Amino acid sequence: MADGTGSPKQLQVTYDRFREVVPEDHILVVTLDRFGEEARRVLPMLPEKNLLLEPFARKTAPCMAYAAYTLLSRDPEAVLVATPWDLVIRDESLFAHTVEEAFGYVEENDVLMTLGIVPKNPDVNFGYIQVKEGRNAHLMAGPLQVKTFTEKPPLELAEVFVRTGEFFWNSGIFVWKASTIAAEMERYIPEVTELFRGWQEHITDPVWLEKAYAECPKVSLDYGVMERTSRAWLYPARFGWADIDRI
Repeated sequence: MADGTGSPKQLQVTYDRFREVVPEDHILVVTLDRFGEEARRVLPMLPEKNLLLEPFARKTAPCMAYAAYTLLSRDPEAVLVATPWDLVIRDESLFAHTVEEAFGYVEENDVLMTLGIVPKNPDVNFGYIQVKEGRNAHLMAGPLQVKTFTEKPPLELAEVFVRTGEFFWNSGIFVWKASTIAAEMERYIPEVTELFRGWQEHITDPVWLEKAYAECPKVSLDYGVMERTSRAWLYPARFGWADIDRI
């Protein structure tokens, strides 16, 4: 799954990146309806059923509800990786290996996994995730349990975060079972998921979808679920990563 506001070129780059990770016909693109024709132009090979068009912009939680329920309607055991397409990734092979490792853990455990970037400096433009394993956790391998989220701290605090080794940058890349994220959304943001009631029969109906989105509040996935769930885990990532707006 790819979602974001990057350029057409970046959409193509992100699509090509994930062709190395999952079968090509398993890639979904979620974007606003008004960008649908552009997505079709950039990715003519994308099956029409894999282009999910949001009627209105409602932030990332409704977007994930749409994607998760779509996948559940196709495969109740589906595991997905969610990413914006406005990211720059360096060392594609390490990226693919990291995603595959996270996939393997999620297949066996009902957790919500974030890829956490090992920070190189105290950057105040990123969100930080603290893990429970304590000091120098950034040197560890394998999944770590999340303790806290902090969004764009002041410089003094970011410096402390980086020194402890307990904190990672929030990459915005997630791995989880569709069933697990759906259950956690239903628990923590029912004001969103209730609007998708009946998805089993109607998830492909654009009229039904437009009504659901029209009434849907704007809720981010981080705020609505990740900062509240007890299932949050982090997989340390050491590939090069940057938000395209920061280049």
